[in-house]
Amino acid sequence: MTETAASSSKGRPAKKDAKANFFARIALFMRQVIGELKKVVAPTRKELINYTLVVLVFVAIMMVIVSLLDIGFGTVVSWVFGGIAPGDR
Repeated sequence: MTETAASSSKGRPAKKDAKANFFARIALFMRQVIGELKKVVAPTRKELINYTLVVLVFVAIMMVIVSLLDIGFGTVVSWVFGGIAPGDR
């Protein structure tokens, strides 16, 4: 059991039989989920805008890289197999 899970169980020892008391295990899981969700901190507006811009710039850079690779591999394949190069159309 992780440190967080152990602290949420309020010192109760773990059950030896994994099949025993199915609903108690579900209740423990839900208490642990709620405990973890209480620790979540929402970003400020400035942080959110900054994170959004970082993601958009990263996606744009990756689009350029993938597009260049696609054009390059397409040109090489066309040249190797004797097809029409994309620039010759």
